Amino acid sequence: MRTVGLIVSILVSFVLVASAANFYHEFDVTWGDGRGKILNNGQLLTLTMDKFSGSGFQSKNEYLFGKIDMQLKLVPGNSAGTVTAYYLRSQGSSWDEIDFEFLGNLSGQPYIVHTNVFSQGKGDREQQFYLWFDPTKDFHTYSVLWNPQRIILSVDGIPIREFKNLESTGVPFPKNQPMRIYSSLWNADDWATRGGLIKTDWSKAPFTASYRNFKADACVWSSGKSSCSSSSRSRYTWLTQELDITSQQRLKWVQKNYMIYNYCRDTKRYPQGLPKECTAQ
Repeated sequence: MRTVGLIVSILVSFVLVASAANFYHEFDVTWGDGRGKILNNGQLLTLTMDKFSGSGFQSKNEYLFGKIDMQLKLVPGNSAGTVTAYYLRSQGSSWDEIDFEFLGNLSGQPYIVHTNVFSQGKGDREQQFYLWFDPTKDFHTYSVLWNPQRIILSVDGIPIREFKNLESTGVPFPKNQPMRIYSSLWNADDWATRGGLIKTDWSKAPFTASYRNFKADACVWSSGKSSCSSSSRSRYTWLTQELDITSQQRLKWVQKNYMIYNYCRDTKRYPQGLPKECTAQ
């Protein structure tokens, strides 16, 4: 009986830990006049857009490095013109930023996942991908691993992009500015779908994206100090994580089969030579 009681105790503890990432505790809906909603006792968050407004939220905490997961289910059907942005960003004019942006499309056509990395206010590091599944049918996990050596963007645990710290070559890297997590659903039909050729069909509104199972194994920034600067730093194993051989193979598979734009291959955009990080990666 003591063994059964111990197992029950462990299971209860697991449930408490697993349900700790409550949207009420972790995020604030910051705009949208009621179009952003936290539901199911904090286990689900939805953003909605209609012809009057979109909506958005942000994390209560700031983070300086972390492994951050969020499950999203994107706007279904004809989502042309819509953008669901999910990103980390610091404050100020020389901000850092790590982006997922999901560009809607006509029914039956694939979503484009637009990614970018800003450091000290400079971005223009776009890579775009199609997904190997329909992201509107179910929830999928979109992850950011951010440590002092690299940034890795993953989908369902499969890496799609790596941006390494190449400061030794003169390329700035986000490592000094804490960032909040943001997400928004908004109308961008001037550029989002086929460069703005396809406009938002407001007869399909309202458009809704859904979020669940947020997890941040991360260094929380508070009062000018990171939680990872304490003696507990050793438990943050992702602080030194890199792609193993299997993950490198998966990254190559995604980039070979699903990448549709890479700024590091755009010689027309950079006739004087590609950015430094493109040749040093």
